[in-house]
Amino acid sequence: MHASPTTSGSPAVSSDRRRGLLLVGAMSAVMWIEEIADQLSGQHLDQYGIRPRGTDGLIGIVDAPFLHGGFGHLIANTVPFLVLGAIIALSGLARVALVTVIVAGVGGLGVWLLAASGTDHIGASGIVFGYATYLITRGLFSHDLLHLAAGAIVAVVYGSTLLFSVVPHDGVSWQGHLFGGIGGVIAARLLDVRTQRRRLDPAIA
Repeated sequence: MHASPTTSGSPAVSSDRRRGLLLVGAMSAVMWIEEIADQLSGQHLDQYGIRPRGTDGLIGIVDAPFLHGGFGHLIANTVPFLVLGAIIALSGLARVALVTVIVAGVGGLGVWLLAASGTDHIGASGIVFGYATYLITRGLFSHDLLHLAAGAIVAVVYGSTLLFSVVPHDGVSWQGHLFGGIGGVIAARLLDVRTQRRRLDPAIA
């Protein structure tokens, strides 16, 4: 089946962007709902984070980004999550969903495999760092001037935070930051390849 590309100002593209923004908003809402439930339960939900090399800790790869160590931790992650996620969502629902899945998968597995035993890793900061590195590096692969400009702005705003947060600190999941960031670079590369293939063959979904 052949599909023709749509223009950036078409109703279909605008609708796709809205769905992408709604997904980012919905994920943020789930974080708040889980934290409220966690506080009401006496913080019993935090045990479902990523626990390295324990089979029961694998569920944390999915659940950990929605769990936080209090409202201060949640607020610190919510703002950059919404800002960076919204920028990615301007490329559509599929793009922000795929970036999130790749970042969460790479970041979560990296933590599960290599972080210290007996630790519990929670929080959306790995996703935030993945979003940031995706935005910083996607222009290097796409050679798109708008992408390069957006990446430069993100690098200026978040660059020092990115570098500081991969330095080991007690009580901070620097592994989550590091592997989340790596996941963002991988997502930028993989999705650029996918985009190039779609340009060659618009029938590719």
